[in-house]
Amino acid sequence: MSLPLKIACRYLVSKKGHQAVNIISIVALCGVVVSTAALICVLSVFNGFRGLIMGKLAKLDPQVAITATLGKTVTDADSIIDAVSAIPGVERAIPVIEDQALAIYAQMQMPVLLKGVPDDYNTMNDMDSVIVDGEWKLRDQVSRYAVAGAGPAIRLMVRPDFIGMVRLYAPQRQGRVNLANPMGAFRQDSLFVSGIFQLQQNSYDADMIYVPLDMARQLFDYDTEATQIEIKLSPDASEQQVMKDISRALGSSYQVKNRLMQQREAYRLVNIEKWMAFLLLAFILVIATFNVISTLSLLIIEKDESIATLRALGANNSQISRIFVLQGWLITLAGAVTGTIIGLVLCFCQQQFGWLRLSGDPSNMIISAYPVEVQWVDVLITLALVAAVGLLTSMVTALIMRHRLKSTETTN
Repeated sequence: MSLPLKIACRYLVSKKGHQAVNIISIVALCGVVVSTAALICVLSVFNGFRGLIMGKLAKLDPQVAITATLGKTVTDADSIIDAVSAIPGVERAIPVIEDQALAIYAQMQMPVLLKGVPDDYNTMNDMDSVIVDGEWKLRDQVSRYAVAGAGPAIRLMVRPDFIGMVRLYAPQRQGRVNLANPMGAFRQDSLFVSGIFQLQQNSYDADMIYVPLDMARQLFDYDTEATQIEIKLSPDASEQQVMKDISRALGSSYQVKNRLMQQREAYRLVNIEKWMAFLLLAFILVIATFNVISTLSLLIIEKDESIATLRALGANNSQISRIFVLQGWLITLAGAVTGTIIGLVLCFCQQQFGWLRLSGDPSNMIISAYPVEVQWVDVLITLALVAAVGLLTSMVTALIMRHRLKSTETTN
C-alpha cells in the first residue's frame, strides 16, 4: 500500500478535530449509500414489472412470428411453413389469421379481433392456464366453437354453457356493395362459445376471440394466405440462431420477430420509465457527492498542520494532493459497496416477504406486492455511475488541493 493511500485510510477512519467535519463526513457517506441502494432497488422493481409483462404475454405470444414486410398477409403460407419447418430448431410452424369482425349475441354487439388458429393451438403455448371458464375447444362432432376473451364475454354477456350462438360478420374483400341488399356485402358465420380466457392484458382480453382456422379463412375470404406464421422452437434451440436462419431462408420480404419485438411498445414504455427513474436518481447521486466535496474541503483546511509536517518530511505537492483525492475515492467506494449490499438485501427481502404492497383490491390485481428482479447488469451500471461520480469528486478535490497548496506556498 502506497504512503498516500495509507494516510488517506487513516484520515477516513480517524476522529476529526471539529465535530462539524465528522457530521458532514457521515452525511456525505450516507448520501452515497442511500442513492446507490435506491438505484438498485428502483431498477430491480422495473425489471420485476418487465418480467411480469413478459411472463404474461409469453403465455399466448408465439416464440417467433413471421409477418410480411409489405402488405397485410403472407401469401402461400403453406410453402413458407414447409421452408421454415426444415430449419433446425423449429419444432412446429402454423398459419394464423387475424382480422376485425362484428360479433352479435342476442341484443348485444361489439367489434372484435378474430384470430383463426388450428384446433390444437393450445399445444403451441400455455393457453390452457389462462382459461377461466369452460375449456379450450374449437371443434367437436357437433359444431365449431370459439374461445373468447374476458372483454367480449362481458360485453356480449355470453358464457360457455349458454345455448345461443355468437354471430360473426366480416365485410367481403371482393365485389361491389348492393345498396338494395347491404347485408349481402358481409360474410357471416356463427358458433358456440366453449371457453373464456383472461390474461389480464388489455391487448388480448379486451376484444380477442379465437375461432377455427378454416372458419376464419372462409369468413375473411382467404385461401392459402395467412396474416402471420407462428413458430414453436425446440427446447434446446437458440432463438437468435433460428431467427437468423429463417431470415436468411425467407429474405427481406418477411419480418421475423421474437416476443420482445412483437410487444415492442409495451417493453419500450417500461424501459423508458426505468431509465427516466435511473436518470433522476443519478442526478440525486451527483447532488449527494457535493457533500463529499464539502467534507474534503473542510478536511483540507483542518489538516493544514499535517500538510506542513508532510512537507517538512519531504512530501511534494503531488503526493499531498493524492492523499485527499484517494480519500474522496474511498468515501465514494465505501458508500457504493455499502449501498449495493443494502440494496440487494432489500430486494431479496421484497422477493421473499413482499413487504412493500401495491395499493388496491388484491382480488382484482395480478400481484399484491411490488415485483423485484435483480439483474447484475444494472448493478454494474450503478457501480460504474458511482465510480464516474467518484472520479468527478476526485477531480474537483484535486483542483481545490492544488489551489490550497499554491496559496500556502505564496504565504510562506
